[in-house]
Amino acid sequence: MTSLVLTGCAGEPSPVTKAVAQVTHDTTTSISAVQPATGSVSGASTVTISGKNLGDVKTVQIGGQPATVTKASDSSVVAVVPAAPNFKAGAVDVSLTAAGGKAVATSDNAYSYTVATPVDRQLSYAMTHWKTYNSAEYGDLNSVGGDCANFVSQTLIARGWTQNGDWYNRNAAADWSPAWGYVPSMDTYFRDHPELGLTEYPLDQRAKIRVGDIVMFDWNDNDSLDHVQIVSAVQNVNGKIQIKMAGHNEDSDYRDLDQTITVDHPGAVGHFWSFQE
Repeated sequence: MTSLVLTGCAGEPSPVTKAVAQVTHDTTTSISAVQPATGSVSGASTVTISGKNLGDVKTVQIGGQPATVTKASDSSVVAVVPAAPNFKAGAVDVSLTAAGGKAVATSDNAYSYTVATPVDRQLSYAMTHWKTYNSAEYGDLNSVGGDCANFVSQTLIARGWTQNGDWYNRNAAADWSPAWGYVPSMDTYFRDHPELGLTEYPLDQRAKIRVGDIVMFDWNDNDSLDHVQIVSAVQNVNGKIQIKMAGHNEDSDYRDLDQTITVDHPGAVGHFWSFQE
């Protein structure tokens, strides 16, 4: 009789017992899907990350960049997609982190950035050519005063603008118009052509500014514009909006606006031209 009891105790657990044990110990966080799985290199769209045991997720990284979490539950996390690093297309990992910075789940190549919009094309071009000049197509105007306006015009072509009789660069800058390559004339061209869809804002109106917008500078506050760049990032840091810029002279991809007007050129003034379509 005793042997029978011992045999019963050492036997195979019942299906119910195994199910309870599995539920009790299955606390692994995992990702099953990311929807939608593609989006613009400019970011700003929303994705839903589905999976198991997601309730403790505190932060999300897409392509190594922090994605703002707007909603989280045990089965899904909703986050705002950040811009792709350097606005580069391609598949990237999605990672989840719990409190204390502990990585709890990663899905390799789960999200794909694509160049899909006019702003995508503009910034993708800018990040390709801010340092490596596209002089074979547009020349280099540094020898005649600076290439900053020439570069900004090129990014506008990438955005979808077309050359015309007032705004052009022909034969790799063998012939170019002042509106294309000379900052004061470019500013006048923007002001005289409201059909371009640009709205002027002072430098303190940063809440209205978006990636791809244009920044004009007067270094000496003498009513003569000296420089132009495009906005490459708009960041809210502790409630303060920071503007980063790409351009030529000084060649840069993420030049800080505040550094530019307080340290590099103290007392400089300027304004934005913003696309408000």
